[in-house]
Amino acid sequence: MTDRPSVLFVCVHNAGRSQMAAGWLTHLAGDRVEVRSAGSEPAETINPAAVAAMREIGIDIAGEQPKRLHPDAVATSDVVVTMGCGDTCPYFPGVRYEDWQLTDPAGQPIEVVRQVRDEIKARIEVLVEQLLPTPKQ
Repeated sequence: MTDRPSVLFVCVHNAGRSQMAAGWLTHLAGDRVEVRSAGSEPAETINPAAVAAMREIGIDIAGEQPKRLHPDAVATSDVVVTMGCGDTCPYFPGVRYEDWQLTDPAGQPIEVVRQVRDEIKARIEVLVEQLLPTPKQ
């Protein structure tokens, strides 16, 4: 891992879970982590419910666009977090993989999307602590 770790979030459509995770990590880690997201079958647009749920807590992901997953993005990441598409994600030695089992927010009411958003936040907080440990005094 370099001084600035790289994290890639991957889900099928890159329209909900992976976009919310990227938004959370960017919000919590700032420029200390390179944050990317992609999908094995990217949608045309981001899920409006995911945008709304993130906007409620002050994180704007409305300007993001779903992106196609490319093997190079995986190979150049320190951590790859899959969310429901682990089978389609290429494997490269030396890359740390995590598979987060999360409800797909597609077609779900905002209450469910909020729960997914909050579960992602809790996982991102753990990831930030692992990637950017606070120096002991």
